[in-house]
Amino acid sequence: MRVVLMTYGSRGDVEPVVALAATLRDLGAEALVCAPPDEEFVTLMARAGVPHVPLGPSVRELMSVAKPDPFALARGLVDARFDILARVAEGSDAIVAAGLMPAGARTVAEQLGIRYVFASYQLYGLQKAAWQQDVERINAFYREPLNSHLTALGLPLVDNVRDHVFTDRPWLAADPVLCPWEGVTELDVVQTGAWILPDDRPLSAELEEFLQGGEPPVYVGFGSMHLHAAPELGRLAVDVLRAQGRRVLLARGWAELGSLDDAGDCFVTGDVNQQALFPRVAAVVHHGGAGTTTAASRAGVPQVVVPQIGDQPQFAARVAELGIGVGHDGSTPTYESLAEAVGVALEPGVAVRAKEIAGRVRTDGTVVAAKMLLER
Repeated sequence: MRVVLMTYGSRGDVEPVVALAATLRDLGAEALVCAPPDEEFVTLMARAGVPHVPLGPSVRELMSVAKPDPFALARGLVDARFDILARVAEGSDAIVAAGLMPAGARTVAEQLGIRYVFASYQLYGLQKAAWQQDVERINAFYREPLNSHLTALGLPLVDNVRDHVFTDRPWLAADPVLCPWEGVTELDVVQTGAWILPDDRPLSAELEEFLQGGEPPVYVGFGSMHLHAAPELGRLAVDVLRAQGRRVLLARGWAELGSLDDAGDCFVTGDVNQQALFPRVAAVVHHGGAGTTTAASRAGVPQVVVPQIGDQPQFAARVAELGIGVGHDGSTPTYESLAEAVGVALEPGVAVRAKEIAGRVRTDGTVVAAKMLLER
């Protein structure tokens, strides 16, 4: 069996499909990933042993612009799917599409006579309450470029792009504890569990020395966020944690966070194995992306979520609801509001609750999804 997985977005959009591709390979199938050309993703797929076909512009370059043109991006991505994806998927058995609105992928699959699956990593967009606004926004960006290709193929036009892309039976590649869906959508959702890529990379010698040099630090990282709305968030977090007597482990991320000084209580790291690191920190301060939220929850460590965009407020709210951390109200905290959130998250009872929830987070999502593809 041959499966083509396609995604567009940041690390949190790419790594899950790489995880599924690796599991498909381990189960005897052929799998490749169409994803952005960023060097980070090239390295990620090389490490996982998954073939990579570049599709779309660099995400990191795009996100470095405060206001990118969404209409130009949408048209370019739709065109690439009818071009690159169509060629790559020829002779395959299925296309799995995820990430930023994969308009065009379903038509490519139908034209090739193969299976099409849409997968979401969160409930954002699947919820009944957000449907009408979501439909209008997506149609504005994607309907014209999609329908121009359908017209060229002599196919019926699409009126509602979101419903066409999602289908009436989307997959939800998110953990049931962190992302329960019952009662929030009328779609026939198939929840597989999160798609987690195993990571066996060792921590650097310098990071090991820092971890062993004192009390467990608090990790501060905002992943692929450029923090346009909160450019001083990294500095603010370090100031707050130092005032509370905490050591800090600062992840550079796409915002290029850096050390404030040469003091030994703050260590700056680049890309790091969160699966190895998070069980060794006192708490995780992050943006609430699906991947980081899942990794911190699996590690059983308290969280402070400062959501920036999209689905992140939902994960912030769920972390608070579960009692495994604090969800900050809004993307731009003050010193006082962040200090309060950190103080609550570091209370002993939160750590106990986080460890309890960790045992309920599933790790078999890619196996569940792969078997559904292979056994049909």
